[in-house]
Amino acid sequence: MCGISGIFSLQGLATPDRELLRRMNDSMFHRGPDESGLWLAPGVGLGHRRLSIIDLSSGQQPMTNADRSCVLVFNGEIYNFKPLRAELERLGHSFATRSDTEVLLKSWEEWGEECVSRLRGMFAFAVWDARRHCLFLARDRLGVKPLYYALLASGELVFGSELKALVVHPGFDRTIDPRAIEDYFAYGYVPDPDTIYQQAKKLEAGYTLTIRRDGKPLVPRRYWDVPFTPVQAGSFADAQVELIERLKEAIDIRLVADVPLGAFLSGGVDSSAVVALMAELQSDPVNTCSIAFDVAAYDESQYAERIAKQVGANHSVKRLDPDDFELVNLLPGIYDEPYADSSALPTYRVCQLARERVTVALSGDGGDENFGGYRRYRLHVNEERVRSMLPLGVRRALFGTLGQLYPKADWAPRVFRAKTTFQALARGTVDAYFHTVSLFNEELRDRLFAPKLLRELQGYRAAERLHRYAAQSPTQDPLGLVQYLDMKTYLPGDILTKVDRASMAHALEVREPLLDHELIAWTSGLPSAWKLQGGQGKYFFKKALESRLPHDILYRPKMGFAVPLAKWFRGALAERIRETVLGPRLRATGWFNDDFLQHLVEAHQRGSRDYSATLWTVMMFDAFLANLS
Repeated sequence: MCGISGIFSLQGLATPDRELLRRMNDSMFHRGPDESGLWLAPGVGLGHRRLSIIDLSSGQQPMTNADRSCVLVFNGEIYNFKPLRAELERLGHSFATRSDTEVLLKSWEEWGEECVSRLRGMFAFAVWDARRHCLFLARDRLGVKPLYYALLASGELVFGSELKALVVHPGFDRTIDPRAIEDYFAYGYVPDPDTIYQQAKKLEAGYTLTIRRDGKPLVPRRYWDVPFTPVQAGSFADAQVELIERLKEAIDIRLVADVPLGAFLSGGVDSSAVVALMAELQSDPVNTCSIAFDVAAYDESQYAERIAKQVGANHSVKRLDPDDFELVNLLPGIYDEPYADSSALPTYRVCQLARERVTVALSGDGGDENFGGYRRYRLHVNEERVRSMLPLGVRRALFGTLGQLYPKADWAPRVFRAKTTFQALARGTVDAYFHTVSLFNEELRDRLFAPKLLRELQGYRAAERLHRYAAQSPTQDPLGLVQYLDMKTYLPGDILTKVDRASMAHALEVREPLLDHELIAWTSGLPSAWKLQGGQGKYFFKKALESRLPHDILYRPKMGFAVPLAKWFRGALAERIRETVLGPRLRATGWFNDDFLQHLVEAHQRGSRDYSATLWTVMMFDAFLANLS
């Protein structure tokens, strides 16, 4: 696991400034504290920070081939590097190291741009090839590893594993994109391929980008997509057996490391499944870690301890103060752009705990997207049944009116919170799902944004992003469609961003076996009725695990990885949230409605509404602005 950076001139062959490249590279020291390397030539410079995982004594980067015509910088792990190496040796290649880095470089030499289709792993890499006269960038299929780039006014293209590497360049334009503000307040993050800055882009998951000095526009190329092609899985029982074998294989190839390795264990289904299967695959006890909370509503530690005891794991637990909000000031520097998932706080802590004992940790990330685990999936499928029975015009008239009249009841049990359901039923499929996942719904954003920002948006709405992905979706199955939308937005933009930044802040590598692309290609083709059945999410996944995990672990209500924001903003952080949301920094932008910000704070603090998530979103935007100065 590493950090990569680079400068490529599209308009000349002047050698990039070594000191500037060094500063870009060192801005990501946390991603690779073990070693640093730079490589420069006319018109191109590549930088690398290394966290040594495999072949500790060699595999340094930037890595060149024998005649120095190709140079590689690489962040990630290629899990199938051993069979790839054997194939390349049969084709006549020889190797000087045991590293997956050299296998990747030789793969580029042999197959060029098509090498990515042979890779199984998580990766972001750049290759300069003097023979082909191009710089080639690539990102893994699910977006586990990040890659940012920007074309500067000077004609230079800069890239890096984090935005902070680009911002170091004096030619980088920090102008904020108004559309990214709309996206952020809708989703809680800025979805790929955009960033908070107009000039910078993220290379999307499953895409490559080839850059040449030929004057042609930069157009990323998609090389993979979640297929959702129906698979021949046999009977339900046969498919369960096959699933376990596929899971074990995906985990097994992720156990290769020359450093201590362990796993996160929350006590939920996904992490428990990974740990249980790890225990079957290795002779030594699994090293596991989890976070405990003093507040019962957020604490899953008892379940984690049960699984750890069952599999004989070496388990460690760190109990957090329920008022552990001292990290709030660190988040902007870690994420580089506005990011509103408050579970970043405990994720940072569990990565900190894991790094005390291991350098590599396996996680259960991706299980909900892959197997249909989110509650919103069940609600959406149920709503789709109603939408399919009534024309949109009838639903708008009937449910739109009910949605307006029904009171907002944050305090009530879920069964009585029908307002959101009525509002969803009054919309089309994609707009309804967008309404479900939005932090600030359209009505709130209209009240939040001042006329200045609304003018700058020029009619743009964040829902357009989901509509674009829906138009290219390989499936229109109700469950499959929303899984696909999440895999294109929420998974890379929120979940994987959170884990990458929190883990790399501690020089910890995290591997996600449930996001193995071969596993996802297979599970995406399974019948949706297997994934959602009888109101139970991840039904197929859970049934396959019944012989390995206790019933109450598999079927207890999902808790998530939450923090008590509502309590904080009425208690220990009450004054801070007031000073932040109503402070001069947000007011100076001219983008926000001061009266509505005042309403958010006062309604929450007097207890008439729970605006904790929306206040946190505003607070994190303010923190981003503060970090700019």
